[in-house]
Amino acid sequence: MSGERPLHGTRVLDLTRLLPGSYATLMLADLGADVLKLEDPRGGDHARQLPPLAGGTSAYFTVLNRNKRSMTLNLRAPEAAGILDRLVPSYDVVVDSFRPGTARRLGVDAGAMQRRNPRVICASITGFGQTGPYAERAAHDINYEALAGLLSLAGREPVVPGLLIGDIGAAYQATTQILAALFSRERTRAAAVTGVPEATASSGVPGVPGVIDVSIHDAALQWMVFPAARWLVDGAAEDPRQIPLRGEAAHYNVYETSDGRWLALGALEEKFWVAFCDRVGRPDLARLHDVPGEDQSRALAEVRALMRTRTRDEWQAHFADIDACLTPVYSLDEALSDPHVAARGGVIRQDGVTYIGSPPSAGEGVPGASLIRPAPSLGAHTDDVLETLGIQADERAALRARGVI
Repeated sequence: MSGERPLHGTRVLDLTRLLPGSYATLMLADLGADVLKLEDPRGGDHARQLPPLAGGTSAYFTVLNRNKRSMTLNLRAPEAAGILDRLVPSYDVVVDSFRPGTARRLGVDAGAMQRRNPRVICASITGFGQTGPYAERAAHDINYEALAGLLSLAGREPVVPGLLIGDIGAAYQATTQILAALFSRERTRAAAVTGVPEATASSGVPGVPGVIDVSIHDAALQWMVFPAARWLVDGAAEDPRQIPLRGEAAHYNVYETSDGRWLALGALEEKFWVAFCDRVGRPDLARLHDVPGEDQSRALAEVRALMRTRTRDEWQAHFADIDACLTPVYSLDEALSDPHVAARGGVIRQDGVTYIGSPPSAGEGVPGASLIRPAPSLGAHTDDVLETLGIQADERAALRARGVI
């Protein structure tokens, strides 16, 4: 149907908490999936309480849970299993973020879910995965980054990045694998109709159709494929002439300007470095593009001194007509106000909230803003969902009185 998003008609049951799972199901929701967030009635997703708060609700929760519905269910209550027995058969995907042992105790592990619905795709996003000696360990993004070697990339002293790198990476891995499993399942269904043999739905667990095992630690390790390339190929130590990404080369660095602002130079290819050197009146530095050692240190020092002679805006104007991969280092406000971002629909302002990353186009003439529904209040859709399961008002009232919903 014209105007429908790609995952229209796909139903996702979201049992996740905090960032990785919520971001994964956000991407699915933006693609058109009907995402039902299952939350504990005693406060809901922990992300709801994380500061900073806006209007009594965490800003983090607000931006991560647009386009979703919310239902409350205490998974520890004996009655929860019966409700899940009636709920799960109508869903295509279940996503959880419990540690393996916790998921089994709550009866929401992949095995339990597929007994309720053999065709459901189960994606578990955990710190260290379903197997291995760390599987039941508690950790957060900084720990995964540390174990993956990411914190060592800055040099001798580890630097804590301002981004939750492992969490975001895990969200993308989960989304990718869920989409692949959905595609494979549809291909299997089509094969059954046409009579052409086809494999069952693919998954992230070999030999287990429709079961996806996403580890945040694994996701953090994936970011190391480029820094560790030489070691991965032949086990050799770092080559000083490898592509410089650590701030040691003049042609790939950040520079302070006379007004205390910064510019980023990414002249990896020699042609951009030559263009840069010519424009700043230092063609003699062009030969040092890929020369390590003292010569590179000298070039870096000289470019630093040179860039402090003008303001950031003056340098931008000076380079406006050439490609040298020189850009300003924006503040958050500048980044979100960039005209290119606006032209691409990268930010959407709606009902007093600014959203990053517009939903994909639903078709010609459908503006991205019309595709956004604000994050739901806790349990906003509980009664609607339970009513569709045949649970009447008096029974819902009794469940609510006992703290089940």
